[in-house]
Amino acid sequence: MKDEHRSGCPINLSLEVLGDKWSLIVIRDLMFGNRRHFRELLNNSEEGIASNILAARLQRLTEEGLVSKAPDPSHKQKVIYSLTEPAIQLVPVMAHLGAWGRRHMPVTRELAIRAELLERGGPELWAEFMDELREQHLGIPRPEGAESVFDRLRAAYETELARG
Repeated sequence: MKDEHRSGCPINLSLEVLGDKWSLIVIRDLMFGNRRHFRELLNNSEEGIASNILAARLQRLTEEGLVSKAPDPSHKQKVIYSLTEPAIQLVPVMAHLGAWGRRHMPVTRELAIRAELLERGGPELWAEFMDELREQHLGIPRPEGAESVFDRLRAAYETELARG
């Protein structure tokens, strides 16, 4: 059987899964926007992803084991998309990408604030956020009384948005 990968290099293999234009954006929206349904991902996309592209990326991310989907118990014709453990472990990568983008790209303040908070919080905050994502997406309970990183990031974003 012919190997379908260009090489066994870990960076190459990662890019074969995540290196297209949209995969990390879809993961970002599941991760930081808690957008769990197709319509939420489509209609709330800052970048305006086309529905056929979104469907293809969700299918590919599911096939690659980064996203899972399950019937939505509240609506017969909807599915809920969830991050899997490998996708949740991308939090530090996303934090580093956001930090790099803040330093080197023409970001807007309201869209950069979460990246700033993640960078300042460092590995400790990333670990807390990954635990929260495990609870949201995998049903693994967090420690009692753990503060919501998701709520802190959203509040900072909304504050910046209100400042205009």
